[in-house]
Amino acid sequence: MRKLIPSYIRVPLVFFIIAGLVEYFVESGDQPAFMEKPVVLAFLLLVLLILIAIEGIVGAMENVLYQSLDEEAKARYDAQQEAPSKLVLWFKNAYKKLVGSKPIEEEGEIILDHNYDGIKELDNNLPPWWVYSFYVTIIFGVVYMIRYHVLNADDQFAEYEIEYAEAQRAIEEYKKNAKDLVDVNTVVLLTEASDLKAGENIFVSKCAVCHKADGGGGIGPNLTDEYWILGGGIKNVFKTISEGGRSGKGMVSWKKEGLKPSEMAQVASYVLQFQGTTPAEAKAAEGEIWIDESATDQETNKETEEKTEENSSTESTEAVEVVSATEN
Repeated sequence: MRKLIPSYIRVPLVFFIIAGLVEYFVESGDQPAFMEKPVVLAFLLLVLLILIAIEGIVGAMENVLYQSLDEEAKARYDAQQEAPSKLVLWFKNAYKKLVGSKPIEEEGEIILDHNYDGIKELDNNLPPWWVYSFYVTIIFGVVYMIRYHVLNADDQFAEYEIEYAEAQRAIEEYKKNAKDLVDVNTVVLLTEASDLKAGENIFVSKCAVCHKADGGGGIGPNLTDEYWILGGGIKNVFKTISEGGRSGKGMVSWKKEGLKPSEMAQVASYVLQFQGTTPAEAKAAEGEIWIDESATDQETNKETEEKTEENSSTESTEAVEVVSATEN
């Protein structure tokens, strides 16, 4: 090993292997582990120093042992070091077979009669590596033709559609579990007890000072009535928490204060739990009554569907009566 690979290749190779393993096993986010965590950088530098020290110690020991040999043993050692290893010989023989060229001593056997001003031509065969590659392309072409033109396997367009659909499914699955990807357009009302408890903790620590612990309002508005300054519902409340209140006199943007999107969704969902409750000292209503237009649209659509079904049922009954009367 030491004879085949010199130390200036061996040390960096081992070092980068260790660095790669450290990077794989240490969680560091988007940045390399040694940039995110100084202790990792210190560890890698220590490993590098140890590798260099080992190379130096082993080299020094080899030199001491060499100096202790007699002249005959030194000659044998030098001859052994100069002789190529079995692996090197194997590569050389494999290269010669793949190239397929004749040694200079045997070129007389393949020289042609052509002679152009003393320049002669050799009748070399195609290199075996080229011939084997050509055979491989023929086999590949036959397999490709059978697969795609006889058996009608999925072509590139079909494979693209399949991979695209799989990628979309993976993205949707990732979005379900990655709560911090939520924004004002995708936020939904959270009802899990764990989410509401987390929202309560955030509200008590950051919001109760202005809105009171029961949501009755103090510096901030009352959160228990139907009146909203910037709109109610999960999307409006999330946006207000994220972007802040009215310019100059509203609350700060909690997005800039370090709250994650998932935390803002939790506290927004908790805030909406105050609706309809009775605080001890309720502040006077501010803003306007907010009506959930999406819920109104859903109710309207439901009523329209019910009327349509009722009319269809009436028309069917009248048609049956007409048919019965005609038969009579």
